Amino acid sequence: MAALGQRLGRDPLFVQNQWDGLIPGLLRGSYDLVVNGVEITDDRRQRVDFSIPYYACGEQLSVRVGESRITGLADLRGRLVGTLKFSEAQRILERIGGMDLRTYENQNNAYDDLAIGRLDAVLMDWPIAVYYSRPNPQLQFAGPPIAEVRYGIGLRPADKDLRREVNAALQDLIQTGELERIYRKWEIWNEETDRLFRSMTPSAPAPSPAGQEASGMVAEVTARASSAAGWRERGRQLLHYLRPMLLQGVPMTLALSVLGMALAMALGLGLALINLYGPRPLSGLARAYIELFRGTPLLIQLYLIYYGLPTIGVRFSPLWAAVIGLGMNYAAYEAENYRAGIIAIPREQFEAGLSLGMSRAQTLGHIVLPQAARLVIPPVTNDFIALLKDSSIVSVITMVELTKVYGQLAATYYDYIGAGLLAATLYYLLGLPFVRLSRWAERRLDPARQPTLVRAGMEKERE
Repeated sequence: MAALGQRLGRDPLFVQNQWDGLIPGLLRGSYDLVVNGVEITDDRRQRVDFSIPYYACGEQLSVRVGESRITGLADLRGRLVGTLKFSEAQRILERIGGMDLRTYENQNNAYDDLAIGRLDAVLMDWPIAVYYSRPNPQLQFAGPPIAEVRYGIGLRPADKDLRREVNAALQDLIQTGELERIYRKWEIWNEETDRLFRSMTPSAPAPSPAGQEASGMVAEVTARASSAAGWRERGRQLLHYLRPMLLQGVPMTLALSVLGMALAMALGLGLALINLYGPRPLSGLARAYIELFRGTPLLIQLYLIYYGLPTIGVRFSPLWAAVIGLGMNYAAYEAENYRAGIIAIPREQFEAGLSLGMSRAQTLGHIVLPQAARLVIPPVTNDFIALLKDSSIVSVITMVELTKVYGQLAATYYDYIGAGLLAATLYYLLGLPFVRLSRWAERRLDPARQPTLVRAGMEKERE
């Protein structure tokens, strides 16, 4: 980009963004060029224009040192395979199928998981493998690069003049050998790029046989077709989104939320009782746990559980790492809810239980906790709804839940509004049954009902 900026007579200004947000950020006007190994594909051409290609490479498969059973894509069936999300490598693996595919927010985590045995193989662009796989003594390449992709600089379709300037500057960098010098310096010069540059003449205006000028036309035709399709076509598209959300996203989100909340409630109750009635050392530890987990971000806790613990020999699958992370985090909040409910019960009731000959445990179990349970139903319900939404964070440890499925659909079709509204509706519908259940539990435990039941029983006895 520094070399390109010199030829354009402009100073490049770097703007940080997530991989899946690069093209939406370009269309939103956050920057003018997308330069981050973005593969030139037909679906992306429908939304943005591309410069002539500035790099070509294959997809490189990596395995652990000594692994001889995996030498190509055909050997990946039935295995755990990782890749960068929304990349061309992900599309290739999805087309093959038959494997447990894990997608990652960044490439280094995938290679870390491969090294410690969480994955059987990783497929990513060759330059990524050169920097993250080849230097790792625990990893090795499996076979030659697979397929071929070409990188292009993404631009808004309306920026025709800027695209011509960028193409001319890239063409000059290629013809003068400047790009080859840069690639050789960073050890990413390869045969695919050599063939690409040899095939490009000074007059070549296109990044592919289809022709770059057609790219803008495709985008315009697609936009017109989309606007003319109307609500019927829009409805079909939403139904197309619904299938992966219901089959893949919703069950995992529900499982994470229910299991995580069950752990949070059980652990939270134990923390509350230890905090209130335990000996001083244990009571102090319970309070320290509560403050620690309330005062640190859930995201950091998930990273520590999933990526940190394996360094000391403790490994969890993505599912159980997510459940444990959510459960331990929300246990701190549940402990405070239960503590508030318990101390809200008049102390005289506790003393009355003891005076009747009950033990402390019996008094808590039969007198205090049943009354406290009704008081804590509203805040516990609120926490469950919050946990249901916070389950979206676990996508950072390769879990594919509802929010991640939404992100994949939105990044594939560039429809953040339709897919987003559908995902939000599903989250809302997932929480409704639990809200209704909490309302039913409140009514069942309402003390105002008890005198009526007692009087009815007495009148029946008199009759």
